[in-house]
Amino acid sequence: MKMKRIILFTILLGGFLTARAQQDAQFSQYIFNGIYINPAYAGYKQDLQINSFYRSQWTGLEGAPQTFSSAADVAILDGTVGLGVLASHDALGAQSTTAAYANGSYRIKFGKHDDASWLSFGLGFGVLQTGIDGSKLYATQSGDPNVPTTYQGTALPDARVGVLYTANNFFAGLSVDNLLAQYMHPSSSDQSLIVVIPSPHKYFTVGALFDLNDQTKIKPSILIKQASGTPTSIDINTFVLLNDKLWVGGTYRTGFSIFNNNLQSGLPPSSALVGMASFYVSPDFRVGYAFDYSLNKLGGYGYGSHELSLDFIIKSSKRDYYISRHCYF
Repeated sequence: MKMKRIILFTILLGGFLTARAQQDAQFSQYIFNGIYINPAYAGYKQDLQINSFYRSQWTGLEGAPQTFSSAADVAILDGTVGLGVLASHDALGAQSTTAAYANGSYRIKFGKHDDASWLSFGLGFGVLQTGIDGSKLYATQSGDPNVPTTYQGTALPDARVGVLYTANNFFAGLSVDNLLAQYMHPSSSDQSLIVVIPSPHKYFTVGALFDLNDQTKIKPSILIKQASGTPTSIDINTFVLLNDKLWVGGTYRTGFSIFNNNLQSGLPPSSALVGMASFYVSPDFRVGYAFDYSLNKLGGYGYGSHELSLDFIIKSSKRDYYISRHCYF
């Protein structure tokens, strides 16, 4: 147990004291509701969709990340406008972040009925509360000015933007989070305030859906994430849909240094394998589970990461059942 605490403490302070840059919480089941990484997804399924995630990362290590997020979105004005809200809370050791965003999208429709495709432009505005609880930190030297002894926190305005193209069998999207918070951070003028600095995250997603037979579909996709001070991350996903009820599949996640990006010298890329399953209990209720196993040294000191998701759809009588049930992206 002592060795586990030393390893986790090294990870937390290493990222906090050297980079002082906050990284967005990692979800593995973003593939089932893209609003978590791109505001242009607001209204994609047309009907009111309510979705929640809970993630326990590095299970078995004291102070390991615990993340909860919930979102709701719907389309109005004949599907041309999407509205959504997103709230999240992320805790990592002494560090915590709570955020809330209002999202909107303007959606341009091409084609009709089952052959329709959409080009969506999304924008989100919100606020995030970020802080460090110094009572949970243990300095090797008393009086170290880089290690706070009390809670330090601040609330910051923030924004996010994105664009998304979807068709029946293809999707691609670009988005950027944390656009404003880095410029509003009081630590830039008050050096006594030691709190993490939210950094912009850039996301690129692309994927497709193929019919293997009448009961089976396969969905490969890729997510590339870039944030300041960290290696570029890539998720390579493959899922199979059985009888329009059960998604099963997995992800290989790794990092690579495609940009210099102020990376710490000798920083090793982290890799993980993810197994996922998602089941439609009813046409409007889905339950999902994901298990992540780290392929680096940290994997030997915990019990992996567990993630649960719940998804509800409240169908409008004015919209076709096909829209809600068969939006695969």
